[in-house]
Amino acid sequence: MSGTPRYYVPHSSVWPIIGSIALFVTAFGAVNFIQQSTDKVATEGEFGALIFYAGLAMVAFMMFGWFRVVIMESMQGLVSRQLDRSYRMGMVWFIVSEVMFFAAFFGTLFYARVISVPWLAGAGHRLETHLLLWPDFADVWPLFMTPGGEGTQAMGAWGLPLINTMILVTSSLTVTFAHWALKKGRRGALIVWLATTVTLGFTFLTLQVVEYIHAYSELGLSLGSGIYGSTFFMLTGFHGAHVTLGAIMLTVMLLRCIKGHFTPDNHFAFEAASWYWHFVDVVWLFLFTFVYWF
Repeated sequence: MSGTPRYYVPHSSVWPIIGSIALFVTAFGAVNFIQQSTDKVATEGEFGALIFYAGLAMVAFMMFGWFRVVIMESMQGLVSRQLDRSYRMGMVWFIVSEVMFFAAFFGTLFYARVISVPWLAGAGHRLETHLLLWPDFADVWPLFMTPGGEGTQAMGAWGLPLINTMILVTSSLTVTFAHWALKKGRRGALIVWLATTVTLGFTFLTLQVVEYIHAYSELGLSLGSGIYGSTFFMLTGFHGAHVTLGAIMLTVMLLRCIKGHFTPDNHFAFEAASWYWHFVDVVWLFLFTFVYWF
């Protein structure tokens, strides 16, 4: 790391505004895409999917361009210790924000299971409501009947979800081994362990696609399948999106390791990617426990 004592201030950049526009387009397209995909009757002029994919392409373009600039600054020795601390604090707070993001969805799940469903079944002081409006409603989870009266099934925990759990736990170990190899200057071991981690990450995503196909085609489970279907796909879907981002980050780190960009004393980009990967692994353990198991 450079011993430059002063704080490096980058010159004006267009990437923040491009990133903001890209995120807005992606979110706007995602909302319309989900709404149109859950409608019973297809609407004319569906555009949600097109806007969503265009937004993703814009995000990818922004990330490639912005991170390219940051990498070039690092390789030119412009990153001082003070700027390095800023990067670390920024990554810490980014992960904290992601924790809050998933906490909101887990809160929705717990509210439905612990409060809403018992209330609808007459718990507490709501017996009259239960008897008058929903006399046949039972306090069970998951709810197998959709609002439209269609039957669904719950996703079992001991098939692909268990395999994916073992894959992610193993990937946490392999990325840790890669980090140790990097700090010891063992470039060959670093590349092998990191390549293994990337392979495990994309294997997880492939198996999740297989699981979703099984859920749609054989279990009748979708975003429109009541509170269970919506919470299941929101939690696992957003987690899958985070795994995708983490796998891409680790792939970039692998390419940089092959090019010899990192040294035992200067490799925060690798550390940031590994922190993020450990985060998505921990979130999956909570998902497996409370969405699949209990």
